[in-house]
Amino acid sequence: MKLIIHGGFFSESDQSHEVKTAKQNSLQEIAQKAFAYLKTHSAFDTVAYAVSLLEDDPLYNAGIGSQIQSDGVIRMSAAIMNGETQRLSGVINIQDVKNPILVARDLIGEDDRVLGGHGAKIYAVEHGFENFSTEIPQRRSEYEAKLANGGKGTVGCVAIDQDGKLAVATSTGGKGFEIPGRISDSATVAGNYANAFCAVSCTGVGEDIVSNATATKIVTRVTDGMSLQQAFSKTFDELKTIDGFAGAIAIDKNGNIYHQDSYPTMVFASFDGENFEVFS
Repeated sequence: MKLIIHGGFFSESDQSHEVKTAKQNSLQEIAQKAFAYLKTHSAFDTVAYAVSLLEDDPLYNAGIGSQIQSDGVIRMSAAIMNGETQRLSGVINIQDVKNPILVARDLIGEDDRVLGGHGAKIYAVEHGFENFSTEIPQRRSEYEAKLANGGKGTVGCVAIDQDGKLAVATSTGGKGFEIPGRISDSATVAGNYANAFCAVSCTGVGEDIVSNATATKIVTRVTDGMSLQQAFSKTFDELKTIDGFAGAIAIDKNGNIYHQDSYPTMVFASFDGENFEVFS
């Protein structure tokens, strides 16, 4: 049993040492809680739980703390994928729910498993998700002052359970000031992908991640026999050709954990029950 989580990117230019320390402590705490949950739950249930905890923390650009788009509205996206069944479900540009990842999780049993906009919100209401504003004063002041965080914020979790099953979940509050209707990578297989061999969650600039098909490439290459490190190396080399801004976390079927970013610094934490690794 192992897991790794990420919380987007940290930029020394626009965040303080205090924020960095807060994110290190937060990620370690969430990783520990998620691992305790993993002991009695599947990887699929655990990644949804872990990402919901990240969505509930205003330090991250997902759920509470999501960025405000150019028209003053918050729209969020999230997806989850079961490596065993290779089913993906997600919501795109959903509004006024506290935890988009939990709506995405509930969609896994539906025939129509990826919903967008108003349809996603209707589904959430019909399935008991309360109306909830995820806007916090900090995001409103950033919006009014035209101070975005650079569009590099996403949260995610990859886990392998005691039965060796893999799952991944990813959630984002957008990049801030985007054109309404813009689709992020988080609810696509470019940013969130898993099968029986590997699971990957991405963060960064969604357009770059989609152009490079980052998560899908890594998982496919591991499936075809590459090591996790080789798959990351080749995929990130290809990302360089478009000067892509991305980071990714992964676990393979053997429990190997790997992470890489194209620019400093993706914030992450991994835990296997004994050892923590936290970004520095």
